[in-house]
Amino acid sequence: MLIVILFGPPGSGKGTQADYIAKRYDLQHVSTGDMLRAEADRGTALGNEVAPIMAAGNLVPDDLIVRVIESRLGDVGGHRGILLDGFPRTVAQAAALDAMLERVGEHVDLLICLDVPEDKLTERLLGRAREEGRADDNLETIQNRLDVYQRDTAPVLDHYRANSYTAIEVIDGDAPILDVSGRIRDAVDRHYRDAA
Repeated sequence: MLIVILFGPPGSGKGTQADYIAKRYDLQHVSTGDMLRAEADRGTALGNEVAPIMAAGNLVPDDLIVRVIESRLGDVGGHRGILLDGFPRTVAQAAALDAMLERVGEHVDLLICLDVPEDKLTERLLGRAREEGRADDNLETIQNRLDVYQRDTAPVLDHYRANSYTAIEVIDGDAPILDVSGRIRDAVDRHYRDAA
């Protein structure tokens, strides 16, 4: 099973690129952000719990998100593997993911990190707020999300750099979408020549 993490700050283009990667390599796309927003929109117990946390731009507690992911890892729906988008977001979540995968004899094969300057991220997120009407994308919340990313999520990259079995590819996410897609394709193919 191929296990890929698509990593990067809010607004780096993970959602856009995730669809491409998932289709090209026949991976089940697991987006924690989409899953949690859907729960909030439906007004479920989980949704009601996470909605105010997300609206403030904070991270959902590790134990809760780990449970959500664990339930999804058991069912890849006939795909060749899993593309994790938006998880792990803390070192504790990364350690929990490693333990989950180790129990079934798997590990994270590749982490693709989309690198975009902070001013471009803010610009993109404000544009997305206007286009999609996402209430969690106002300037104050965006800055908080970027601060939380630097404090809590960026260290996940170092966690995986310390693992000899996880390949890491840092991609310039500030290029045109098709260029970014091509660089991601080249990165995956470099590590998994038989993946395409």
